[in-house]
Amino acid sequence: MQLITQSLTLKILYTLLFSLIFITDLSAQEVAESETIKYAGTWLSVVPPLLAIAIALAFKQVIPALFTGLVFGVWVIGGLDFQSLLTSPLTTLEVFAVKALADEDHASIILFSFMIGGMVGITSRNGGMQGIVNLILKWANTVKRASLATIGMGMSIFFDDYANTLVVGNTMRPVTDKMKISREKLAYLVDSTAAPIACLALVTTWVGFQVGLIDDALKGVGYTDMGGYGVFLQTIPYSFYPIFALFLTIMVASTGKDFGPMHRAEVRARNATVTSLDLDKHPTEEILPVEDKPHRAINAILPFTTLILVVLGGLYFTGLDASVADQSIRDIVGNSNSYKALLWGTMAGVLVASILSITQGILTLEQTVNALLKGMKPMIIAMIILILAWALSSVSEQLQTSQYISSMIQDSLSVHWLPLLTFLLAALTAFATGSSWGAMGILIPLVIPIVWNMMTAQNVMDPSYFYIIYTTIASILAGAVWGDHCSPISDTTILSSMASGCDHIEHVRTQIPYAFYAGGFAMVIGIIPASFGFSPIASIVIAALGMYLGLRWKGKVA
Repeated sequence: MQLITQSLTLKILYTLLFSLIFITDLSAQEVAESETIKYAGTWLSVVPPLLAIAIALAFKQVIPALFTGLVFGVWVIGGLDFQSLLTSPLTTLEVFAVKALADEDHASIILFSFMIGGMVGITSRNGGMQGIVNLILKWANTVKRASLATIGMGMSIFFDDYANTLVVGNTMRPVTDKMKISREKLAYLVDSTAAPIACLALVTTWVGFQVGLIDDALKGVGYTDMGGYGVFLQTIPYSFYPIFALFLTIMVASTGKDFGPMHRAEVRARNATVTSLDLDKHPTEEILPVEDKPHRAINAILPFTTLILVVLGGLYFTGLDASVADQSIRDIVGNSNSYKALLWGTMAGVLVASILSITQGILTLEQTVNALLKGMKPMIIAMIILILAWALSSVSEQLQTSQYISSMIQDSLSVHWLPLLTFLLAALTAFATGSSWGAMGILIPLVIPIVWNMMTAQNVMDPSYFYIIYTTIASILAGAVWGDHCSPISDTTILSSMASGCDHIEHVRTQIPYAFYAGGFAMVIGIIPASFGFSPIASIVIAALGMYLGLRWKGKVA
């Protein structure tokens, strides 16, 4: 009797399992093939990303938060019926996570991140990283100098934000640990230099994306007097948040003053021993140099220099178009394949690090491979978070989250207030989706025609009023970076936490007050006056002075 009961139970379980798989397969096909989604573009489209953010902030667990937001979003896509509720967890993985992995650019970022981690593992094991630390410590022998060295390195790797965060975070972490600088402070310095400098510099992987969007939008409204790159150059002085974010990092580092959760993190770090610093939050095993072997800085400097040079060469090679005469460096980099260049650079860096380790007799081939794998290991959790974040972005795209948010500013208002609203909208979009590029991709084609039409309707379509166009475009770019800095599901924020060895939620929690500080000055002293014709250079000078005085007044030394 017991055997019969067990047999029936197994049959029932198998039947339920196969039914669930069958239903899930049908549901997945519906999700993949559906052209119209019932609740797309409604208030429900905003719930999945906001739910993920709320859970992440409340419980300090990013992976469950992202998965919960994804499941709810898939349920909304399925029409909020009972069947889609049952199948949404499986559909989340089967459709959206798989698509995130299958994307060629996403796969490139994952491989690039693993290779960077592997290169750090090899250069840590062969003593190269320790050699760099020893060199930097000869100058960066104080908290102030170590912090300024981090900022300087962050600004020097200006060509790509991913390369910036991973190289600077991994390289400077031993130095800042030695100086008892908190991992939260390191993650902030890394994160707040990476995207802002990539957004502002004249030749970066961001420029081609930004210029392409601007150029297409301007052509769409019939403006041909100036190309997309020329307009982009005009917007740089109006990109107040990236400029102020960079200024604030320098002010914080040079004064040694902090406020809010960052000050408390710094106090904890100063009172901790070097060996116990953040180890409770980051139990991963440290990769130590081989005993009784020299710590040569060249064994890390040469691989990372190779990485940078090959990336720059790759950007040039992939962006060069033989059919175009007199192609400028800016055009070449703008048309380049940054993902391919980054993969070439990391592969070259790993090979150089391996060759140096083996030929000098520091590591055997087996030890080199083990160091490579050990360096990749800490990247696994971050890659899971990235995949879920990309999947959530795909869900938000299907639900038309950004379009719904964008529709809130399409009512009638004075064109002079459009840059401020655009800045807030871009920030909200980037915050909710975790993608500054996604926010720019949605809003630039949408907002440029809006500002053009509004200026025409309000009789201010004159070259003397074009500062409104420049401020509006710059507000999209700057607002996207601001929202990205505040978002727990942002890829660059995640990478900054990972490279700095910092708890991700703690990084977000400690960085947000600084982002709001710079963002507040960007709105009040920068965007609003510039929208009415005030000089952007004067705004930058006044805001920089105000930010400095405010930090001196309210900031505290740890």
